[in-house]
Amino acid sequence: MPRVLVTGPASWNTTIRLPVLPEPRSATVFATAAHDGLGGTSAGKALTLAALGLDVTLRTVLGDDEHAPRVRTALDHPRVTLRAEAAADGRSERHVNVLADDGARLSLYLALPSPARAVDPVPDDVRALLDGAAAAVVDLADHSRPVLAAARAAGVPVWCDVHDDDGTATGYARPFAQAADVLLVSADRLADPAAYLDAAVARGARLAVCTAGASGAIARDADGWWDVPAAPVDRVVDTDGAGDAFLAGLLHGVLDGLPHPAALARASACGALAVGTPGVGAALATPSAVAALAERVAVRTR
Repeated sequence: MPRVLVTGPASWNTTIRLPVLPEPRSATVFATAAHDGLGGTSAGKALTLAALGLDVTLRTVLGDDEHAPRVRTALDHPRVTLRAEAAADGRSERHVNVLADDGARLSLYLALPSPARAVDPVPDDVRALLDGAAAAVVDLADHSRPVLAAARAAGVPVWCDVHDDDGTATGYARPFAQAADVLLVSADRLADPAAYLDAAVARGARLAVCTAGASGAIARDADGWWDVPAAPVDRVVDTDGAGDAFLAGLLHGVLDGLPHPAALARASACGALAVGTPGVGAALATPSAVAALAERVAVRTR
């Protein structure tokens, strides 16, 4: 069974739902729902990959506060091995996420921990996590950044989800985007998504994908372009982590030996299953459910 290394954020979040995001002025607003639970882009990917049957090593940073045991419990899965760096200040990552019914979101960082030990250069025990890994999913975090070069040196394919990268040379995500063998980006802040994907493939990415929520995605590889429709969804429950599930479904398909169009259909299906359930990613997905829904996704050349 392929093993995947995922490195990046896992957090304990408070999620608040509103009809619309509030305007930037003093006001009193009433939430339609609120809950506390696992968060973090890497946590969502790890649980989704595990649900799809892959063995995952999740490397993240956790404190020794009251939130760390909650994160550990939420990540307790027989296919997930948690490797947590100790946080320098003892605090685990914390967000308040405000989600609007139209899909808009605002994420407020309450705590952003750094590892207590130096992680650049990559310590030997972290480098050992790359041995035999089929892929390294390197998410946006300072403690993940050194793994980019280490994975490439080890010959492990690098997968990067750069979220709402705007494509500027000074953006935080730039080193991740430049190192990726497979790149996933959101269309949220891109003036020209096609040009962004063109540039990614020109500098060596095997596959570059830009997601646009309910509008689906476009993808580029060395052979050309693909239009990826959004898989049908009966009911949208929670859009948080849909992109993480999309990447997990894509990675699962690629490791299964599927050609890019079929893997992209699986990614779309996994993203759709994520929005139909609460919580991060698609932790309740099954390989059979993803495969069945993927058959309803007609990926086409552009």
